[in-house]
Amino acid sequence: MNKNISIRLLILFLIALAMPVAMPVFAQDAAEPAAPAVQPDPLGRETPRSMVSNLIEALGRQDFERAAEYFDLPPGRQRVTPADQARAFQSLLDNGGSLAPFAGLSNDASGKIDDELPVESENVGYFRVADQKVPILLNRSEDGDHQVWRVSRETLAQMAAATKRNPAAPEPAQENEVVVAGAPIKDWGLLLGLAVMTFGGLWMLSALAVAGMRKLVPDPAASGAYRFCEAALPPLSLLIAVFVFYNWAETLPVSIVARQTLLRYTGIVSVIAVVWFGLRLVDAVAELAIARMQRSGRRQIVSVITLLRRGVKILLLVFSGIGILDTFGIDVTTGIAALGIGGIALALGAQKTVENLVGSVTVIADRPLQVGDFIKVGDVVGTVEDVGIRSTRIRTGERTVVTIPNGDLSARQIENFAPRDRFLFNPVIAIAPDTPSDKLKEAISIVQGVIAGEKNMAEGGRARLGSINDRAFNIEVFSYIDVKEFDTQVIIRENLYLTIYERLEVAGVRLAFQTRTVLFSDDQLEVIGKRAGSDASNEAEEKEEEAPPQETSLIKRA
Repeated sequence: MNKNISIRLLILFLIALAMPVAMPVFAQDAAEPAAPAVQPDPLGRETPRSMVSNLIEALGRQDFERAAEYFDLPPGRQRVTPADQARAFQSLLDNGGSLAPFAGLSNDASGKIDDELPVESENVGYFRVADQKVPILLNRSEDGDHQVWRVSRETLAQMAAATKRNPAAPEPAQENEVVVAGAPIKDWGLLLGLAVMTFGGLWMLSALAVAGMRKLVPDPAASGAYRFCEAALPPLSLLIAVFVFYNWAETLPVSIVARQTLLRYTGIVSVIAVVWFGLRLVDAVAELAIARMQRSGRRQIVSVITLLRRGVKILLLVFSGIGILDTFGIDVTTGIAALGIGGIALALGAQKTVENLVGSVTVIADRPLQVGDFIKVGDVVGTVEDVGIRSTRIRTGERTVVTIPNGDLSARQIENFAPRDRFLFNPVIAIAPDTPSDKLKEAISIVQGVIAGEKNMAEGGRARLGSINDRAFNIEVFSYIDVKEFDTQVIIRENLYLTIYERLEVAGVRLAFQTRTVLFSDDQLEVIGKRAGSDASNEAEEKEEEAPPQETSLIKRA
């Protein structure tokens, strides 16, 4: 009953996870017809992340007219054309400015609401003016029918004040300078060289640290500290290299286009590093746990550890895939909704599988049995050979194997003979009914003496006259054989029976067996005798009729 409730609760939980995806559809069906869908902003300014990404893309293409569309320009004629303002903005970012990395930008239309700024404002970076950092603020406002994010007028005013001191436009690229993806190739080379130096240097340091520990630790395979360091140092060095690259790249005087692009995709490296660290850590912990469980003989725990190991790995890979897709700008909301609906279908279609899985967890957590235990489940009696994820296998006395699903096993009564610390010795010794009272007392004393004289009997054993009936005097014994091994108690039990019988035989005390005595009267005996005589004569006549005549045999011989 409890098992079925657990399965239903699990299915309802999965349905609840997907309910936020399905409820808006039902609500929309029940309400009035929906209004026409609002078209997205053609410039992609709905969120701070999309706005900054598209602005960098426009600057990379040197499309300053389009880049100016991401500025909240005041109405009226400007002293400086919007394109020149976009050039000035890029120049400030190239010379000591910085934008937040892709992963650090909010992908919500309302932006970050916990940054101590007004709701309509968002801080996405800074540029330097006289060694001071001036924040780059975005402002959320209306542009036609859209709510969009643009560089705020306050930031543009501070940018104009900074460029007023040096009104010269940035020098154009030299004729022999190669521009790749909107940035000089030397900037790409500088950033990539820094990345290779950082990643490669920390990788070599981690490899040297692991090699040094291998020489210092006497038994690396059995050392938990070494196993942890061997698993953690390579991905941890990669993760540290990502943070070092982030900090160094912001200080280099390189194009904001190259810097922001590499920092965006360096986030993928950080995701890979975190997942790699998680996978290796899970493997190291699982291997140590499996080795410990195998040494203690708890094989069923090994199955659970293997299942948990695979499940954690799958979750890590799924989350890493979501993070990488998000870095490339792919919306994973629809995919997550599909996974929720698929989880409901899977839970409903695989109810028995989920039931067995829950049963496995129950059996392993409650530990009513272990591998090697002699148990009784219903009418199945045998030795447990394996406790798996789906079922348990029992070897019976006839050497057959019975497989019981763990869902059924967890709901049934299990009698385990392995944990018992002693064996009950409770025979009933029947004395012949014609035994005199003094001999009966002597028989009771003999049984008591045998029980008390056996060194492997637990204290408190007793032997008393328990009942009298028309067939025997019954001496009831209640005691325990104080051993744990089944084979040992069989030998002790046999010795007790033989000793009791030998001493009773010496004392002249007969045991009562289930026999029946029938008494007949003289008339009944006479009738029985006549019937026996007639039956004997009839049998003799039948034998004579069956025997062949001798003359016929002689004629045949002649």
